[in-house]
Amino acid sequence: MSANNKLRILVPIKRVIDHQLAPRISSSTSLKIPSYSINPFDDIALEESLRINEKNKGLVEEIKAISVGSIKCKDLLYKALAKGCHQAKLIETPVTSTILQPLSIAKILKKEVEKNNYNLVILGKQAIDDDNNNTGQMLAGLLNWPQICNASKVEIVDPVNGEIQVSREVDSGEEILKSKWPVVITADLRLNTPRYATLPKIMKAKKKKIEQEKLLETDDLNNDQSLKVLSYKEPPKRQPGIRVANVDELLSKLKEVKAI
Repeated sequence: MSANNKLRILVPIKRVIDHQLAPRISSSTSLKIPSYSINPFDDIALEESLRINEKNKGLVEEIKAISVGSIKCKDLLYKALAKGCHQAKLIETPVTSTILQPLSIAKILKKEVEKNNYNLVILGKQAIDDDNNNTGQMLAGLLNWPQICNASKVEIVDPVNGEIQVSREVDSGEEILKSKWPVVITADLRLNTPRYATLPKIMKAKKKKIEQEKLLETDDLNNDQSLKVLSYKEPPKRQPGIRVANVDELLSKLKEVKAI
């Protein structure tokens, strides 16, 4: 197999609130978050990149996990290394209330792809915190690459000619698409079940070096002022229900609230 057909995979991962724990709002309207984790969709994308490597010996040259955010994102990158990623990189952003939008993230990823000649980008179809579902599409547009979104199955069908086949669920059933790489693929929840990074592997991964790069205040990518967090507010608490003894009482209560 020629070096030109080897896969160089980039897996963007986002730091989000741990979906298994409930955040709390303090009296000062700030958000108290008990724990963070890898965005579940990105974790699935990471798992798929590792499976591609395991199923296709000698095909994958490199798998790199990349995260854009605060220095705290390094914890997620260590987990990615513990699971089997070859490299990890943090693009550190300044501490600010401004939220980098998907287009800014896509521009950052585009630079990384072009700088290191990646030919396959696998990322989650969306993040569970903002649900934008457009970073992958924007990245494909900036790179002028084909894109296959909401993947539920990924197969390397012709490694010699660099062809990949992806299945995805649509309203009418299942759609099967084929593309040559380079290509951007976004992962659906049905794609796989991510492996667990054990504590010994995480401790071993922390001895590895994570590449770091700072997104400067003067960088045009950081001048994204379209959204700024002002405060957080919990939804109103659900009112307790009313027990009724019989149908007549039920009808009476419904009339009181003008439901009938």
